[in-house]
Amino acid sequence: MRRFMDADLRGAEFRECDLTGARLVGVLLEDAVIEGQVTNLVVNGVEVMEYVDAELDRRHPVRRLLRSDDVHDLRRAARELHEQWGATAQRLQRSPGLEHRSVHDEWSALQTLRHLVFVHDSWFRRCCLGSDAPFTPLGLGIDGIVAEEQGLDPAADPTLEDVLAIRAEQTAELEDWLGEVGAEQLGQPAPIPDNDLWPPYARGRSVRQCLGTMLRETFEHHGFCVRDLDLIEQPAGD
Repeated sequence: MRRFMDADLRGAEFRECDLTGARLVGVLLEDAVIEGQVTNLVVNGVEVMEYVDAELDRRHPVRRLLRSDDVHDLRRAARELHEQWGATAQRLQRSPGLEHRSVHDEWSALQTLRHLVFVHDSWFRRCCLGSDAPFTPLGLGIDGIVAEEQGLDPAADPTLEDVLAIRAEQTAELEDWLGEVGAEQLGQPAPIPDNDLWPPYARGRSVRQCLGTMLRETFEHHGFCVRDLDLIEQPAGD
């Protein structure tokens, strides 16, 4: 375990770090922001994630649907996510150029949408449908992925309308599938092809688990995108 004693970490940024088991003792922690996969977080002797999750469910009722194994709930969740992203797409279209702007070294809205193209291809088409086709070239993977090996074009420079058109096709594909899938199929092992496309760690998961990953990514990235758009568009001085 690394230990920091009497260290000045004001303004430090921890990005994509594994802090499992970290202990912060006798610290001064003011105006801090924590975003990520957080469980069993104890603050001054109180496990706080139950309260955090309850508040997030209150703000975003679709989270409850995303946790459900009922196919009707999952259909509702997919529709609600589609509507939320549709409203954000209209927001971007009203302000040309906004889709390229970013804050705090995060992805721009356009990059986020391109990443969701990749998420759909990998977690839904590959893991739920069993497709062995290369991924959509304009998709955007995460750091560490060799783009060309996944069928991605690292030089791609699509417009917002290009990406929205692809996302519309993917959304329609998902809705058609959800309209026919049943609980038995959701519980079956994911029909992942025997090749090296992403994600390598999905083997052994069920169709429901892979679908859940895709839907959660769609939800979480919408939250990130709206958060950053609000920061970009907030009046100067606020």
